Amino acid sequence: MLRPRASYRVQLHAGFTLDDAAALVPYLAELGVSHLYTSPLLQAVPGSTHGYDVVDHGRVSEDLGGADALARLADAIQGRGMGLVVDIVPNHMAISSDHNRWWWDVLAHGRASRYASFFDVDWGSGDAVVLPLLSDDEVDAPRLVRDGAGLLFAHGHRRFPIDPATLPGTPGDAEVTAINADRARLEALLENQHYRLVSWRAAPDELNYRRFFDVNELIGLRVEDPAVFAETHRLILRWVADGLVQGLRVDHPDGLRDPAGYLARLRAAAPGAWIVAEKILGAEESLPSSWPVDGTTGYRFANLATGLFVDGDGEAGMSAVWASVADGPPGWDAVAAGARLEVLDALLGSDLNRLTDLFAAALAVEGDPDLPHRGLREVLCDVVGRLPVYRTYVTAVPRHVSDDDAALIRDTVAAAAEARPDLDRRLFELLERMLRLEAGGGAGEELALRFQQLTPAAMAKGVEDTAFYRHHRLVALNEVGGDPGRFGTTPETLHRLMQAATAWPAAMLALSTHDTKRSADVRARLAVLSEDPQGWQDAVAQLSAASEAHRDAIDLPSAADAYLFFQSVIGAWPIGAERLAAYMIKASREGKRRTSWTAPDPAYEAALARFVGGCMGDPRFLDLAERLVRSVIDAGRRAALGQLALQLTAPGVPDVYQGNELWDLSLVDPDNRRPVDFDVRRRLLAEARNMGPEDAWARRDEGVPKLWLIHRALALRLRHAAAFGSGGSYRPLVGTGGLAAAIVAFERGEEIASVVPRHVRRVERLGWDDTYLELPAGRWRNLDGSTHAGRARLSALLAPFPVALLERAA
Repeated sequence: MLRPRASYRVQLHAGFTLDDAAALVPYLAELGVSHLYTSPLLQAVPGSTHGYDVVDHGRVSEDLGGADALARLADAIQGRGMGLVVDIVPNHMAISSDHNRWWWDVLAHGRASRYASFFDVDWGSGDAVVLPLLSDDEVDAPRLVRDGAGLLFAHGHRRFPIDPATLPGTPGDAEVTAINADRARLEALLENQHYRLVSWRAAPDELNYRRFFDVNELIGLRVEDPAVFAETHRLILRWVADGLVQGLRVDHPDGLRDPAGYLARLRAAAPGAWIVAEKILGAEESLPSSWPVDGTTGYRFANLATGLFVDGDGEAGMSAVWASVADGPPGWDAVAAGARLEVLDALLGSDLNRLTDLFAAALAVEGDPDLPHRGLREVLCDVVGRLPVYRTYVTAVPRHVSDDDAALIRDTVAAAAEARPDLDRRLFELLERMLRLEAGGGAGEELALRFQQLTPAAMAKGVEDTAFYRHHRLVALNEVGGDPGRFGTTPETLHRLMQAATAWPAAMLALSTHDTKRSADVRARLAVLSEDPQGWQDAVAQLSAASEAHRDAIDLPSAADAYLFFQSVIGAWPIGAERLAAYMIKASREGKRRTSWTAPDPAYEAALARFVGGCMGDPRFLDLAERLVRSVIDAGRRAALGQLALQLTAPGVPDVYQGNELWDLSLVDPDNRRPVDFDVRRRLLAEARNMGPEDAWARRDEGVPKLWLIHRALALRLRHAAAFGSGGSYRPLVGTGGLAAAIVAFERGEEIASVVPRHVRRVERLGWDDTYLELPAGRWRNLDGSTHAGRARLSALLAPFPVALLERAA
């Protein structure tokens, strides 16, 4: 199968279909990518803008053009010698009873349905599925309506089946009218169904099925069951077998009961495919060696690359500015810990309740009458909330607990026990043994396996979707898989992790994705603020003074929200008030301090929108913001090109997110899923192909430097494929002289050398002076055609362009 050189991700929906993607293929081939990479293609809820809410695994989405459009796309790709990578969703399906025939059958027949075992439902709590789908204004009971020759329940825009056994025969119209008029009779009929409709607010307490995080409309699949795997993957695997698809991106494997087992089954069914897993790794965490994949989707790399342009010397100053406006503890660890415990109770309570029941059952198995049953939920909550990574990978079949997982469990439980002296320590000790599969019998084993499915949700909802929106010290660091408590990346750390990454030469490398909190270019611009914390403090004081007139009251919006707004304005400039207001309201809801998704505060949100609109319509505020942006814009662009050069030459396969071949100043979704003007990109690529580096940099206001660098670097990768393959080495190169600390350089496969400056504002101010780079033996050709050897002066290497990519000349 075609070896990946680079991928290009597109978001498909009714407004950008498979035929639209096919029209892009010639442009992508000219750009130099080898694989088009798409969002999910299976039939999702009609009108879905993302495709992760699959309702039918047996067909291509009609919104995207269906099977015929996929065939046309495959023909276009193969005609250019390229490959197709598809995002797949093994963890969950959408509960859309109108469109998901499996789920409809379960609702109609309960446990007797042939599909009952497909979904992760806790049938032990009764024969009814709790459906928390009713909005606050949906208080009336559903009504019987005719559907062709049969009947069903209708409630608002939703439809629900009726168990045939509860309504013998087919009542006529008069009988249907009579039933609907008799509330007691109607409710009695409803109570005899295999589902129970409740308010969405009841989900944390009453839900009896596993969800995707806290999304009630997405139900967990039991893909560990071979029959479920076969049904959900039949079409996908046929695409691979027929040569339509060459690669698979696996969404959220950490939500699965046994990720390694699932991936082994997938690899066995698609042995030649490029398979990458959306695994979020901790700072020092390694990808499990038992996973038969080509690597992750690259979030660690995105954080490392951005962190390289954060100046560690600026940490104290940036921390002081943040502490002066924070609306809670300013330290990251306290914010993250508090947020995780909060969402466990408020959003993930039903999952925690299920674990608590298992904990109690496991205690009964142990048969120790001295063990208390009080505090089981609190013990579980504290341990789940303190696991420092997404999950452990304990397996029951075969029975296996790695040394790393055993140590992680031990340390996490010990930390939780120390923090809660009010709870019986013996419960913590017993839980530790259960999580290592050493106690509690079958209930203890089930607890351990489900514990591992809950911790990723606690991390994602508590950290990424809550704490990231509460801690604003430098939001360039608040990225998926990132640790805002670590103020940047040292070159030594980058080199160490990149040398380790040579073991995964086909892993995906990301900078911007459909899920990133900010685009790579926004992060780069914000990162360089760290080089001048005093200047930033002065700027914040001026922006605060200019914005004061637009506050409704002293704390509307909060000082912390205003501080996030200032960073967002600077990072995404130029940006309009409408986009900013939508982002700020979403961010404030995610932060859950003054408003939230579950309990929105219309007054606060209105005040926040007025604040944003007032500032963005105020000439004084805009003038201050524009002057600040002008002072960092070129530094931010240099940092962005540095991130990009690293991505294009580091161990792995670079992925370009749609539109990011030019400057892209997007915030979190849906802002980062706006339409892309590909006509502009086609035109600029045609022009850039004949440009030198100086001309490309001169066109920086149009974003040409990014496009030009991608095109040139991918051509290098094509010419020197071995340097980036399984045998391609990574060797750090050493700088000397006054600004040696501002250089990150490395050699790949003895054929390519990358030279990337950091501390870019300092370099802009001081110049390279007496700084040199020790090149490997031989002569090296730069992007402008100049050649260098031995002890090369940085001022010469970086004269034509902000980064240097050197190719061995002799």
